[in-house]
Amino acid sequence: MATDDQKFPPQKQDTQPGKQHVMDPIPQASTQQYKSSNKLAGKVALVTGGDSGIGQAVCNCFALEGATVAFTYVKGQEDKDAKDTLELLRQSKSADAKDAIAIAADFGYDKNCKRVVDEVVDRFRQIDILVNNAAEQYKASSVEDIDEERLERVFRTNIFSYFLMTRHALKHMKEGSCIINTTSVNAYKGNARLLDYASTKGAIVAFTRGLALQLMNKGIRVNGVAPGPIWTPLIPSSFGEEESVDFGKQVPMGRAGQPIEVAPSYVFLAANVDSSYITGQVLHPNGGCTVNT
Repeated sequence: MATDDQKFPPQKQDTQPGKQHVMDPIPQASTQQYKSSNKLAGKVALVTGGDSGIGQAVCNCFALEGATVAFTYVKGQEDKDAKDTLELLRQSKSADAKDAIAIAADFGYDKNCKRVVDEVVDRFRQIDILVNNAAEQYKASSVEDIDEERLERVFRTNIFSYFLMTRHALKHMKEGSCIINTTSVNAYKGNARLLDYASTKGAIVAFTRGLALQLMNKGIRVNGVAPGPIWTPLIPSSFGEEESVDFGKQVPMGRAGQPIEVAPSYVFLAANVDSSYITGQVLHPNGGCTVNT
């Protein structure tokens, strides 16, 4: 795990999505301290943006808990990270689970979301856990710098895809299934430099709360996770080279978190044995920031 005197080397990537395999250090998706207990045995989980960062750590923990895992990635940019994640999941999966699959997709459009869901169902016959996690972000010093094209792109990836993946996955989910949406501490605290990104994350909170009420009578729980500053490929691909050095220092714990420190929140929300009485809520692994929930 990271320590209080953590510093990252200066680094920057010029395109999004960022590439995890070239980061220094590589974000942590696993730890020997994690002790699994077969909480998700027999479940099939679909995780968007599961090739790296928080998504990769979630996939890994789900596999350790006995789930069969499918995840998505961006073809041509995240191929190496997707391959690395498949290898990690091969090592983590239980004997009773099926081999993980990776599906290339651009999520902002309905036909692509439907294709992903159809492929998972064709392969595994069910979806029990949907994790809407894919996201992108870009800095802007003023709202005047955010044009319509960028605004549409960020909203398509960050919130349209959550609606579209959910509407198709629900056809295959039954009582006891769950949906977990990745929002952000920025939805609660705001962020002057990430205005469009923070706006989508606020929309995800509202989406989570409303959808939880809508699906209550179907026995499908809907919750969210709002990470604080976590060391993922979004960071070097969003910020300047020197901004990575002290990334995360602003939170009370004085450091950025690692993906594996966030992933157990998703396990908790996915496991009925742990969270059967929790829906419409958001967990906050954010390094000690106080937020109004």
